[in-house]
Amino acid sequence: MRTLVIDDSRVVRVIIGNILREMGMEVVEAANGLEGLDQLRNCPDIDLVLVDWNMPEMDGLEFIRTVRTQSIYDAVRLVMVTSETESEQVMRAFNAGANEYVMKPFTKDVLVAKINLLNVFGD
Repeated sequence: MRTLVIDDSRVVRVIIGNILREMGMEVVEAANGLEGLDQLRNCPDIDLVLVDWNMPEMDGLEFIRTVRTQSIYDAVRLVMVTSETESEQVMRAFNAGANEYVMKPFTKDVLVAKINLLNVFGD
C-alpha cells in the first residue's frame, strides 16, 4: 500500500513515515498541498493521505477540498493530522471530506488506531 504524507515539517514527515513503514506501507512525501497534488497525479496508486492543516502554498483543508472534487480520488482515504483541536475545525475537516482526524501531538498507538479504523488493509 502506498501512502502520501503531506506536512511542511520534515521532522513530522519522518516520524509519520517511520510509523507507516513499520505498518508495511510505502511512503511518498510532500511539503505542502500543491506538492501533494503533484504526488497524487504522479503516483496514481496512493490509497491513503495524511495531511497537515497549516502549511504554506496550499493548506491541508484546501488540499482535501480539491481532492474531493475529483472523482478519480473517491477511494483515497484522507486523514487530517494537525494541531487544530477546536471542534469547529474538526467538523470543517470532515465536511471538506476528511475520513479521520488526528490531533498533534499524537502517539504511535493513536496514529495506528486511526489508520486501522479506516480499514485500509481490507478485511
